[in-house]
Amino acid sequence: MKITVLYFASLADKAGIAQETLTLEPPVTLPELFEQLNGQYHFGREQSQLGVAINDSFAEWSDMIEDGDQVAFIPPVAGG
Repeated sequence: MKITVLYFASLADKAGIAQETLTLEPPVTLPELFEQLNGQYHFGREQSQLGVAINDSFAEWSDMIEDGDQVAFIPPVAGG
């Protein structure tokens, strides 16, 4: 399956990109995807510190990823 992953703020800085398309063997859970990407990019954040969205809607970490999904990992933001 093919998915698009979006990175924001510090995650985009660590990955060096704002988005990428990945080809994965299903089934893949959101925690598995995050661990794979964290191993590659060394985000410096735990899964529990991030929000996650699938297809522009906030998701739960237990939600499944489907072919064609757009997944976004969202770090906390600070206001001023």
